[in-house]
Amino acid sequence: MDELRIDEQDLRNIFGPFDSHIKIIEKAFGTTVVERDGAVKILGELSAAQRTGEVINELYELSRRGNTITEQQVRYSVEMHEENINDSLITADDSLICHTMNGKPVKPKTLGQKAYVDAIRNNMIVFGLGPAGTGKTYLAMAMAITAFKKEEVSRIILTRPAIEAGEKLGFLPGDLQSKVDPYLRPLYDALYQIMGAESFQKNMEKGLIEVAPLAYMRGRTLDNAYIILDEAQNTTPAQMKMFLTRIGFGSKVVITGDRTQKDLAAGSVSGLDVAIRVLSSVEDIAFCNLTSRDVVRHPLVQKIVKAYEVYEEKNRKKKSK
Repeated sequence: MDELRIDEQDLRNIFGPFDSHIKIIEKAFGTTVVERDGAVKILGELSAAQRTGEVINELYELSRRGNTITEQQVRYSVEMHEENINDSLITADDSLICHTMNGKPVKPKTLGQKAYVDAIRNNMIVFGLGPAGTGKTYLAMAMAITAFKKEEVSRIILTRPAIEAGEKLGFLPGDLQSKVDPYLRPLYDALYQIMGAESFQKNMEKGLIEVAPLAYMRGRTLDNAYIILDEAQNTTPAQMKMFLTRIGFGSKVVITGDRTQKDLAAGSVSGLDVAIRVLSSVEDIAFCNLTSRDVVRHPLVQKIVKAYEVYEEKNRKKKSK
């Protein structure tokens, strides 16, 4: 294969610490990548060398755009070329949402995430379904804050059911807000990172940003708002119906959940599962299914999610026999 010429800075970015990224690529395609003075040569069987070159070129383009190449991106690009998927990470990288307070761009990192962001842009209600680490809540928050800053909506409402994750926390000390804050902490974290603590506090005091348990939504009509319901798998059918019927004119809604991590009492039916069945054919409601491939946390998290998916699928097959 012809040599690739790559700038030194981009070369370090692509190869990764101690050449860890290039080793992943070499192992996947059974090739050897040699670099001398900015010239990259790929040794191996022709088709494998071509796919190796395609992955390196894709990572090079991402690096030239100012991205810090991560192991997750390398593995994702390799998987796509192994399966001959006719699309690339560049497509996802084109979909910038906003920047964090530190100037870091917030954008989809996988094609699944891009489809999710596009669905949010094009539909009034979107269900973001998938395992932990797929960016369901974070991307929805980024979209909400962007719409708020552009004055497309007048306020942001973030809510989730206050159900303990398999633990009993007992009677927490403090006022009502301090009792529910632990359940809402992941939402606060994303707000601080994207909006900044000072801006968040000011808008919170004005009532333009509201972070509250789902029970607080009863009896309200939510007009001209960006509403995110997080951890929706922990809603009851009655709670989900109550929430969906609060939505008013000019509002946008994102509902996120992981159907494999319910914290409801044994035997209880999830409002998320019921909503998926009831609303699957309703116009202007989109359902986005993210998978272990879309996990953007530590690569080990992706492997853990995948292992659980395989285990749970085996159990389902056993029960159906």
